[in-house]
Amino acid sequence: GFDSDNSSGDFSEANHKVAEMLDLDPHQSNRTGKHNGETEIQENGIKRHRTSLPAPMFSRSDFSVWSILKKCIGLELSKITMPIVFNEPLSFLQRITEYMEHIYLINKACSHADPLERMQAVAAFAVSAVASQWERTGKPFNPLLGETYELTREDLGFRFISEQVSHHPPISAFYSEGLNKDFIFHGSIYPKLKFWGKSIEAEPRGTITLELLKHNEAYTWTNPTCCVHNVIIGKLWLEQYGTVEIVNHSTGDKCVLNFKPCGLFGKELHRVEGYIQDKNRKKLCVIYGKWTECLWCTDPTTYDTYKKNEKRGGEQKKSKLSEDVIKSENDEADDMPEVQDTVQFIPGSKLLWRINCRPPNSSQMYNFTSFAVSLNELEKGMEAILAPTDCRLRPDIRNMENGNMDVASKEKERLEEKQRAARKERARDEVEWHTRWFHQGTNPYTGTADWLYSGGYFDRNFSDCPDIY
Repeated sequence: GFDSDNSSGDFSEANHKVAEMLDLDPHQSNRTGKHNGETEIQENGIKRHRTSLPAPMFSRSDFSVWSILKKCIGLELSKITMPIVFNEPLSFLQRITEYMEHIYLINKACSHADPLERMQAVAAFAVSAVASQWERTGKPFNPLLGETYELTREDLGFRFISEQVSHHPPISAFYSEGLNKDFIFHGSIYPKLKFWGKSIEAEPRGTITLELLKHNEAYTWTNPTCCVHNVIIGKLWLEQYGTVEIVNHSTGDKCVLNFKPCGLFGKELHRVEGYIQDKNRKKLCVIYGKWTECLWCTDPTTYDTYKKNEKRGGEQKKSKLSEDVIKSENDEADDMPEVQDTVQFIPGSKLLWRINCRPPNSSQMYNFTSFAVSLNELEKGMEAILAPTDCRLRPDIRNMENGNMDVASKEKERLEEKQRAARKERARDEVEWHTRWFHQGTNPYTGTADWLYSGGYFDRNFSDCPDIY
C-alpha cells in the first residue's frame, strides 16, 4: 500500500475529483435478497454470505498512477498517499485473510497419513494463497496502527485474527486456528516496495508458518515477489515471480517452487514449476502448473521424459526471428503479454489444486472472488461483539464499498490526520505504542524474528483497545 501518516494531503484534489466521475446508485446494484446487515440463514443452519457488493466499482480509466508518482520521485513509496480511486474496499488485513479461501487444502493435509501427500497439499495451499491476486490491480487500504480484523467461518472450520503491529515499517501479523484444533496458521508480512519507473514491485518479507497438530509437523515459507506493470501508461497487469521454499521441519522434506517471470515473449507468464525432495535431496515428485489456474504433480522420471520430448519437438518447429523482430518484442516487453494456453497436462499427473470460479459480476466488483466479496460484510448484531478496531467498522472502507466516494475520501483523510495526531501526542508524552494481540518474538522453527499471537482475543475483552476511528 502507499497510504502514509506522513502525507500532507497534496493529492486531495484527485480524491475529490472521483466524486464528479461517479453516477452510482447503490439501490440499483446487483444484490442478494438480503441487506448488507442481514445475512440469510439456510435451512441447514449455515450462513449464506453475500454474493455481491452494495455498489459496483468505478472506472479508473481517467486517472493515472503516474500523475501521482511523478510528483514523488525520490520519496519512499510508503510515504506517498494515493487517491482513493486506486483502492479496493478492503484493508490489507482483510486481503491477508484471503489466504484461507482454499482452507480445504489444509484439511486435506491433516487427513493424509503419507508425509509426501501432506507436503503436496501444503504446496498447493501456498500457491493458492496468492491466486486471489490475479487481475486485482486495485490496492487495499493501508491498515491504521492498531487496526484488527477477525473472521470466524464455522462452515469452513477456522477462525482468524490479524493486527497492524507497526506503521513504519508497515507490518501485519496474523493467527488462525482450526475449530477442530487440527492446525495453526500464523505469520507476519511487511512488504518492501520498489518503484522501477514502469512497474511497482512488492517484495514480501516475513515468515509464514503452518502447524499440523495431529502430525506434530511445522512448515514454513515466504511468498513470491509481486509486480504490477504499466503504472505509467497501458493496461495494468500483475505477475508473481521468485523462488518459494517450503520446509517441513519435522521430516526435513523440502518443496522448492519457482514462480517464473513472464519472460521476453510472455511464454512463462503465471507458470509455476518445482519439486519435492526428502532430507537426502532425493526428488520425490515434480510440481507444475499456473498460480492463476491449477497445480499438478507427477513423478520425476515421467516429467523428465515429457520435457525431453517436448524440447525435441520444439526444436523442429522453431522458426528464426530477425534482429528487428527481437528488438521490437524487447521494446514491448513490459506491455501486457497475451494470455497463453492453459497448463499442458502430462499424462499420469495428479491434480493438487484448481482455482475457484469467480462470480459472473466479478469485473464490476474489483475482480473479487466470492470469498473476498464476503470479507467486509457487516452482519446483523456483529457490531456488538467486534473489537472497535475491526476493519468492518472503518468508515472510509465502508463508504467506498457503498459507492459514497466523496465521503470515503474525506474519511480517509480524517483517519490519517487522527493517526498523525496520536503519534505526535505519544512522542510528546514519551509513550511507546503497545500492540494488543501480538508480541515480538522468535519463530520457534526458523529462529528468525517474528510476531507471535499473545492469545485472548476471542475472550472479547476489548476495554483497552485504542480509539483509531
